Formats: sequence, C-alpha cells, structure tokens
Amino acid sequence: MMDKRGNLLNVSDLHVVFYTYRGVIKALNGVELWMNKGERLGIVGETGCGKSVTSRAVMNLIEEPGKIISGSVVFEDRDILKLKEDEVRKIRGNEISMIFQEPKSSLNPVMNVGFQIAEVLGKVNNKSIKSQYKAAAEMLEFVGLDSERVMSMYPHELSGGMAQRVMIAMGLAPNPKLLIADEPTSALDVTIQAQILELLDDLVEKMGNAVMLISHDMGVVAEFCNKILVMYAGNSAEYASTEKLFKKPMHPYTTGLLKAVPQIGRTDELKAITGTVPDLVDPPSGCRFHKRCPQTMEICKKERPPFIQVEEDHYVACHLYSQKGGENK
Repeated sequence: MMDKRGNLLNVSDLHVVFYTYRGVIKALNGVELWMNKGERLGIVGETGCGKSVTSRAVMNLIEEPGKIISGSVVFEDRDILKLKEDEVRKIRGNEISMIFQEPKSSLNPVMNVGFQIAEVLGKVNNKSIKSQYKAAAEMLEFVGLDSERVMSMYPHELSGGMAQRVMIAMGLAPNPKLLIADEPTSALDVTIQAQILELLDDLVEKMGNAVMLISHDMGVVAEFCNKILVMYAGNSAEYASTEKLFKKPMHPYTTGLLKAVPQIGRTDELKAITGTVPDLVDPPSGCRFHKRCPQTMEICKKERPPFIQVEEDHYVACHLYSQKGGENK
C-alpha cells in the first residue's frame, strides 16, 4: 500500500511541551496528520488530548510557557515552523484562518463588528477603507446577518449565535485555503449549533475551503467531515475516512469512544472507558492508553506503537497491528 500524504497540509512528528510549576507537560507526543485541498478533517478525543494545541501549533501560535520542540508543519511545501515571523503572518489569517470557541471572548469588546471584519480584510489586501467596509458588509450578509444593523454593533450586543456568525464571517473573509474551527458550537444551545454547522457547511461548500474541525462530539464530525483523526493524550491514535472509522474502528480507544456515543434506536447499555486520562507531566511509558486498554500486551507497556497504515486510507497507532505486537500476541 502506498502511504499517501496531503497536498495541502502535512504535520509530522509534532512535539509540544508546556513548562509549569508542576513540571513539564508533554502536551503533544509526535502528532501526525495531513489534509488535501478542499478536505474536511475532524479531530476528536477527550478533553485535554491535545486537539486545540494541535490546531494552534499548525498556525505556530504556541507561546510561553509552551514550546514546539520538534516536528514539522508543512503547508503547501512551506514548513511554517521554519519560516520567519513576518512570513508566517502572511500565511496566518490569510491562507490559514481560525474560528475560536467562545466567540465573544475572541472579539475586541471596544470595537464594532464592521471595523473588526474590515481590519481583517485590510491585512490581506491593499484596498481602500471604503472597499474594506463594503466587503465586510457583504460577508455579514453572506453569513445571514443584517449588515446595516450588525456593522455598528459591539460584541456585548450580540447573541451567542450572532457572535459565532460574525466569527465565521471574519474567518472566511480572506477566503483561506484552510479554515480551522476550534469547537465552533460548544458555547451554543443545540438549536443554534445545528444552524451554525449548516451555515458553515454551506459556505465552505460554495468557497471550496479545506476545514479542520476540532470537536469532542462524534456526531458533529460524522455529519460534517469526510476524514477523522482520533487523538489520545497528545498522540495520533487513528486516522481514517469517516465511513471506515465508524464501520471498522481499529484502535481500542476509538472503539471505546464509539461505544459511549448514544444513538437513536440503540437499546444496549452505553459503556464508559475505564480509568482516567493520564497526567501528561508523568505520562505512562509505552502506549499512553495501555492502562485503560482491554487488550493490553506486554509490549504496550514498554514501547510506543508506530503510526502505521493498515489499509487504504486507514492508519492506526496500536501494537495489535504492528509487527512487534503481532509477535507478542
């Protein structure tokens, strides 16, 4: 089988640490992911698994006390981690854009909506201020808001759904090649969540953007994404097409997650994954999941499993499928 990587984004062996009073937190432990142009990748896993850290590392936004200690983030043949800061800024917010969770806390409270969207546009083009404001108004209409009313409003005057639509307008304003959406609906009620996801789905379909969707909700990524990366304790655990991941999960952690997802018509008891997420100041040796895994072998306690291709477009980091693991079965 040929190991095919993405033509838009390739993240390889990414390690990120945070220096704290408790010790060094090993937040990312060799993360692997890749994306093609126009693709939709969902990143899922428990709270604290490294989803948001990964998305920020892709944009080279890890700041003290954090540090990217090794790895590469290649975006269209450019390793973002090796570029100068002014070169990164030309990519960030222009070719790669981000929608953060908690939209109101991401907006400047003392500037109106129109100014903030126009400011984003001003950083990526040399058009006049009048043209930028006109484009900002068009983006607000594009996301279903009344531009005449919303342009002059301040963040505290917006509802949660309106604020998230404004953030989507800001994220899509420069028409980025990659849009990163970090839990874009987590602060909203269920009805508004559905509206925002439907809106985002429609907009990126029209514009042809690739999307990296960070979520803890398996249902959301199943509906929105065509590829899924499952993360556990800072590691890439499994990567596959959405259909393959749900029909044929291979990593014991993925299997555990899916067994805990409620479904309409399901009559069997939901099963929680035993144990707790490891402390990343002192993570377990070998596979970080081995203390919670129902299929643990001796090698799992000693050696970190490689992230390998097991079938077409399906990758997993588990000794059940590695050569060394097979020898110990």
